[in-house]
Amino acid sequence: MANIILLGPPGAGKGTQAKRLEQTRGMVQLSTGDMLKEAIAKGTELGKRVEGIMARGELVTDEIVIGLIEAKLHEGARGGFIFDGFPRTLRQADALGELLQRMGQKLDAVIEMQVDDAALVARVTGRFTCGNCGAVYHDVTRPTKVAGTCDVCGSTNLKRRADDNEETLKTRLMEYYKKTSPLIGYYYAKGLLSAVDGLADVGQVADAIDRVLDKT
Repeated sequence: MANIILLGPPGAGKGTQAKRLEQTRGMVQLSTGDMLKEAIAKGTELGKRVEGIMARGELVTDEIVIGLIEAKLHEGARGGFIFDGFPRTLRQADALGELLQRMGQKLDAVIEMQVDDAALVARVTGRFTCGNCGAVYHDVTRPTKVAGTCDVCGSTNLKRRADDNEETLKTRLMEYYKKTSPLIGYYYAKGLLSAVDGLADVGQVADAIDRVLDKT
């Protein structure tokens, strides 16, 4: 059992690796966005607060996110938890550390998925998916066998995310480096940081992450 953070810019593959860890190790991915949606859907007291805040167009506070994480930690997970999208700032990192300590738990590893920015832009901007079955393709590295048709299900409903364009991605990268990259030094100082090549083959990235976890 291990509690880990996956760090890396948009498009580094954190979601893909988190899903694999859920399947292979029984871990639970704690995505801030998913937790907010779930709380609203369940109609919990915290969920009602979140719904009101979002309806007013305001940002959800760190206190509320920590409350959602605490509720999830109480539910438990056989393989531990993967923190995805939180913490994003040093203040949030301190709050998460205090919460885990209060609950008698700890953070076992922080895995930085390192990427080359230019290569990342090329990877993300060339990406498209099948709107029917969810299969993922790429203009250069994994094109469909027949142009405009999904290899898996034969659908012609192929889509690109609106924010998968060079200008938007560069803005998101700048935001990541400004706010989140200080966490790399923070967790290095705590002896928790390990780095993997986020642009390697998916299987190679998975093997590298497994090696880190096997040491915890």
